[in-house]
Amino acid sequence: MKFLAPRPLLHAEGLAVLVGACLLYRRLDASWLMFAVLFFAPDISMIGYAAGLRAGATCYNFLHTYVLPVAIGAAAYLEGSHIAVCVCVIWAAHIGFDRMLGYGLKYETAFKDTHIARS
Repeated sequence: MKFLAPRPLLHAEGLAVLVGACLLYRRLDASWLMFAVLFFAPDISMIGYAAGLRAGATCYNFLHTYVLPVAIGAAAYLEGSHIAVCVCVIWAAHIGFDRMLGYGLKYETAFKDTHIARS
């Protein structure tokens, strides 16, 4: 079955994270305007490509892995920082959106070389 191949599963996984993050954000009763404004903020990391492939991949991957939003979000939750939790949920939603579209973590070889597909 083609659906069980890794690439479609990664796209489906991204969709699941995006939907889950949006549902959680709704539950947090936060501003959807803030969601819209911050949704593409992690893509600022692509500026790193101005310094070369290695720097670009490092910057991009730093902001496009679930490790930071989950860790910071958990700490923010424990500290009672509602706004920081909301920002981390938006961040995770962005990563899920990227994965759903097929954008993955970058290799240093080329911008289109990702953990989902190699060019």
